[in-house]
Amino acid sequence: MVIALFRHGLTAENERKAYIGWTDAPLSENGREQLYEKGRPVSKYEWISASDLLRAKETAAYWFPEQSLCITSYFREINFGDWEGKTYEQLKELPDYCKWLNAPFAVSATNGESFEAMAERVDTGWDRLIKQSKQSNRIAVVTHGGVIRYLLSKYGVTEKNFWDYIISPGEGIELIWSNKESFRRKERCTLLQEVAFTGKKAGQ
Repeated sequence: MVIALFRHGLTAENERKAYIGWTDAPLSENGREQLYEKGRPVSKYEWISASDLLRAKETAAYWFPEQSLCITSYFREINFGDWEGKTYEQLKELPDYCKWLNAPFAVSATNGESFEAMAERVDTGWDRLIKQSKQSNRIAVVTHGGVIRYLLSKYGVTEKNFWDYIISPGEGIELIWSNKESFRRKERCTLLQEVAFTGKKAGQ
């Protein structure tokens, strides 16, 4: 059983290191060029799910042009509320932001979403993948950095911290279970494997 988690391509907000959660930003010109250079995933997937935010939908449509996409809000990034589109330099003097930096899993962004609420939402999306696994053995999810970190911390081979995982825009990682039953029981996967792409960067 394989679940491939892909992070969407680069956006202008990513380029200037701004917080981007529910802001419906498109891929940047650089992001599009990087995707074209990288090419498409070498592996094939039977079912494709994608966050309903534009950057994820654009990425999924490029990678899987001939497949139907299941678009869902469950795999959105966390909502950064009033901090959307702003950088560390713009926020660093705000008391609420400093509190969040010190305890990001306990403190929410101003008018944003708590980590607990995000996790609950993503867990609901994961339950849908489990149901879909009745028909599919290889599933791809095009989503966001925070979602991928959360899922890897929960289902990765070994127990690691949320921050231990780094996945760049336009990259993917496969979670592989030796059998479907262990996946459906929500056990940790048995293997993590980077996704290879067809372009000149494949395998690098």
